[in-house]
Amino acid sequence: MTHELRERVLRVYATVDAAVAAARPRCDASGRCCRFTEYGHTLFLSHFEAELLLEAAPPYDTPVSRDGCPFQIGGLCTARDARPLGCRIYFCDPAYQETGNRITEDAVAALKHIADAHDAGWSYAPLHVVLNAAERPAAAAAASM
Repeated sequence: MTHELRERVLRVYATVDAAVAAARPRCDASGRCCRFTEYGHTLFLSHFEAELLLEAAPPYDTPVSRDGCPFQIGGLCTARDARPLGCRIYFCDPAYQETGNRITEDAVAALKHIADAHDAGWSYAPLHVVLNAAERPAAAAAASM
């Protein structure tokens, strides 16, 4: 990913973070957001988000299950700074759902626009698919050091 492309994606993250902060959704710190199968949701991410996540996330074991996030350890996110849009936007606060959906639609549209503007193609897949397909998962990178 070029520096310019990275900066544009990070600006989308900053815009999302500001919109979520302004909406002030309630967080019960239950970890439900990271236990996908148990709570009936799937975390999708674009190839841009995957690249940023894979560069910065801590090591993880493969294969990654679709059941939950391998970066949730002890109820805490160990990839917080590099987390994708779904993690930044999702809250289980029922009063926030419509707002969260709007923020998601706007953010994904912004990423698609960036992909089009840079002729970067578009890929959008579940987290476990992305992590299992990564050529060099973080665990392998850490083991080779």
